[in-house]
Amino acid sequence: MGSASPRSHGFLCSLLLLFFSFVVHQKPVRGSDELRALMELKVSLDPENRLLTSWTSEGEPCRGDFEGVACDESGKVANITLQGRGLSGSIAPVVAELEGLTGLYLHFNNISGAIPREIGNLSQLTDLYLNVNNLSGSIPEAIGNMGGLQVLHLSNNKLTGSVPPKLGLLKNLNMLALQSNHLNGAIPATLGDLTELTWLVVSFNQLFGSIPVKLSQLPQLTVLDVQSNLLSGNVPSELKKLGGKFKYGNNTDLCGTGFTDLRACTSADLLNASRPEPFSAGLAPQDIPQSVNISADCSATHCSSSSKSTNEVIVVATTIVVFGGMVCGLMAFLWFRLRKQKIGGLFEVSNSLLSTDPTKFSYRAASPLISLEYSSHWDPMTDERSGINGLCQEVSQISRFNLEEVECATQYFSEVNLLGKKSSFAATYKGILRDGTQIAVKRINKTSCKSEEAEFLKGLRTLMLLRHENLVGLKGFCYSRARGECFLIYDFVANGSLSEYLDVKGDGIHKVLDWSMRVSIIKGIAKGTEYLHSDRANKPSLLHQNLSAAKVLIDHQFNPLLSGSGLHKLLADDVVFSSLKTSAAMGYLAPEYATVGRFSEKSDVYAYGVIVFQILTGKMRTSHLRPEAESGKLEDLIDENLQGNYSKPEAATLAGIALLCTSEVPSQRPTIEAALQEIRSGSNCCCRSKN
Repeated sequence: MGSASPRSHGFLCSLLLLFFSFVVHQKPVRGSDELRALMELKVSLDPENRLLTSWTSEGEPCRGDFEGVACDESGKVANITLQGRGLSGSIAPVVAELEGLTGLYLHFNNISGAIPREIGNLSQLTDLYLNVNNLSGSIPEAIGNMGGLQVLHLSNNKLTGSVPPKLGLLKNLNMLALQSNHLNGAIPATLGDLTELTWLVVSFNQLFGSIPVKLSQLPQLTVLDVQSNLLSGNVPSELKKLGGKFKYGNNTDLCGTGFTDLRACTSADLLNASRPEPFSAGLAPQDIPQSVNISADCSATHCSSSSKSTNEVIVVATTIVVFGGMVCGLMAFLWFRLRKQKIGGLFEVSNSLLSTDPTKFSYRAASPLISLEYSSHWDPMTDERSGINGLCQEVSQISRFNLEEVECATQYFSEVNLLGKKSSFAATYKGILRDGTQIAVKRINKTSCKSEEAEFLKGLRTLMLLRHENLVGLKGFCYSRARGECFLIYDFVANGSLSEYLDVKGDGIHKVLDWSMRVSIIKGIAKGTEYLHSDRANKPSLLHQNLSAAKVLIDHQFNPLLSGSGLHKLLADDVVFSSLKTSAAMGYLAPEYATVGRFSEKSDVYAYGVIVFQILTGKMRTSHLRPEAESGKLEDLIDENLQGNYSKPEAATLAGIALLCTSEVPSQRPTIEAALQEIRSGSNCCCRSKN
């Protein structure tokens, strides 16, 4: 009996493995399906095979072989980032087969043809950037089925037809940019159902009819640009709250009260405004689905009930086989360990693992390889020739931390130490080193970093060189290819971000910044930004690109420190683009970005001007404050929590700086150096533009 049992077990395992092999060969793996789809997409985007030469049928998309392609943790293609590559083909419908796609970035190319309606099947897509191409045809109604879409950027193309009313189903949409096309018809009233919409630009088209009243009632709307169309009728008075970010010029016959350059409405205009908007929705109520159906039509995929049954049998059989294989493998492993090595401590768990005291927590490595990574400043999965160690020696102020130091400092990334989470690509934790130094650790997924190691190292070198009293100091980094993560270690800043000092109630619980603190913070932000923009011997000029109140940290002496400086140099383009949604929602994104799609020093200056307004008013949202600043009514502009305790000359100077910095025209904004000089001078006149 004793000798028969192992043989019978071995025979059973062999049968199971043979059956498993048969099932695998009967159904192609998902990876080969996505590889085929990518190769078909390559042929359509780059028909002459000049630009996407790294895309080959022998390559592995999820191992970095395909330039511009990134995968998620489950091995599905998640992002395609090919902006500005000179692509001159078209978008093939096969793109819809990349079911896990969350970001598609094809802007600033020369892509022609129509947007395939199949793209509407990408239910997980959040960012769709197709702007600045030669796309023609109409906007597919199927895009209204993409329930997760947050950014839809189709500007500067040759699109025709009307704006699909079904776009009103995109409940998560933040940005909708359709300017500079050949669109006609009316602005659908259904867009007024997009409660998360912050940025709507439909300028330079041939849209007619009135501006739907529902748009003026959107709670998050910050920018509305309808200029250079054929619009007419009464402009909803509620849109005055947008201030200069509501652009309506060069239309046929708009009228309204309280808007510059608009005539007063007549009784006929008001009568027409009281009627239902004839071009608003284009859908009868029964035509609008109550929920978005993202499942594929069975007939369209040639499936049947019999094929479903077959698939279910295969799934069940595969599950049984996998489980059986695991059991067999585990039995063999245990038998081998007990018979050959006789090591009894492999599965022992230290009692300290059950302790809630982090100082008693000990790590017990399961293999010599992992022990080596934890005990030294060397990542065993990283080639020594990669240049990271040499880079560390190049900048003496930067330390190379090992993984154990980072994990122990953050109590193994405990939720208690979580300071903030940036979508799914990064999170920041508070930590304490063994010498008692407090740090902040930014934990970044490898898939969110630049895929080219040379570019990553170049970006890391830039971050290392940044040294200024108004920048958060980078202490070091830890890079683990084995874990697929990068950790940036910064000095910990005690008093949180500037955003925590805005919209306070002055009730004694929340900290109200006094006037001298506000002036000092405004000056410090300008000094830090000027340092970034300057070209110095030890560093190149650099844009921040994501300046906001949340990125201004306040130290224990209430000095401002800019965080996130240069971070875009490390991150993949699609991650950088995703961060724009927050900037647009809070009003920091310069208006010209919707047209040119690029950052400049003047876009940083625009964000700085918004922050100055926020500090003066004590409020996060500042879109309605320009009229008060332009009129010189400081009492209506300055934070009432100050109770009048501020310098009116200084306030007038700072308000003038904020006005110029947030000018709609980039050339009319001063450089940050000129703004800083004006603050230092303390003069009562506004700062001069320095182009």
